Amino acid sequence: MSLADLEWRVIGEETRPGPMTMGLEAAAAETVAAGGPATVRVYTWPDTLSLGYGQAPDTIDWAFCEREDIGVTRRPTGGGAIYHDSVADISYGIIAPAEAVPGDLMECYEQFCEPVLDAFERMGVEASFADDEREAVHQPACYLRQLHPAHDIVGPDGRKLSGNAQYRQKNAVIQHGSLSVSLRSERHCGCFTADPDPERFAERVGAIEEYADIDRAEAVETLRSTLAEWVDATEGAWSDDELSRAREHAKEKFAADEWVRRSP
Repeated sequence: MSLADLEWRVIGEETRPGPMTMGLEAAAAETVAAGGPATVRVYTWPDTLSLGYGQAPDTIDWAFCEREDIGVTRRPTGGGAIYHDSVADISYGIIAPAEAVPGDLMECYEQFCEPVLDAFERMGVEASFADDEREAVHQPACYLRQLHPAHDIVGPDGRKLSGNAQYRQKNAVIQHGSLSVSLRSERHCGCFTADPDPERFAERVGAIEEYADIDRAEAVETLRSTLAEWVDATEGAWSDDELSRAREHAKEKFAADEWVRRSP
């Protein structure tokens, strides 16, 4: 079995609270594990900080997030926390059965990042995998961590444009990623107790609008259509059962303090 043998649907663009965003991802994994369609999706978070699986809660400025109306949830994937801005960020997800993808993690990253790199090209952005492991600036912040050639995508000047992460279940593989359309460095840096320097953030992180004359709506549609063409997906929607299961995942896990504020 390969990706081309699967039934695929594309869903996007949508905006839901952070816990529901992660809950839908979990529901989509259950669907594909049960023999249902595989999914590519494009979505926007409301202003949300997503913590990495092993993130220490004391690295987060909870008061800042509450004051600035920034929601907080925790991802099932590793890495540092990412501030997903409702205007400055676009996210995508790919959910496929485990038997249809390479068993080697790096090979799978390379395959799943193909449409992301193609989308950047269509936007007029010269993007590529990072070619070296640049040292960390601030470890708790994903976009300021050490760059990794396997899954970090950079612009022509070497600044990070997209972070991508993947996790595997018994019968499903899930990859999600974030693309920077513009930068709101002060809000991103303000989410952390160590107050990383916004100027250093801008030196390390790039944005689509800095490299190409394209507005956000066009960038979203380019990413959506490229993902859909990559697997010949048809327009789809969440089923009532998936929405119900996603709400349960959100309530029981992704919005629960036991998950969000847990210590590694």
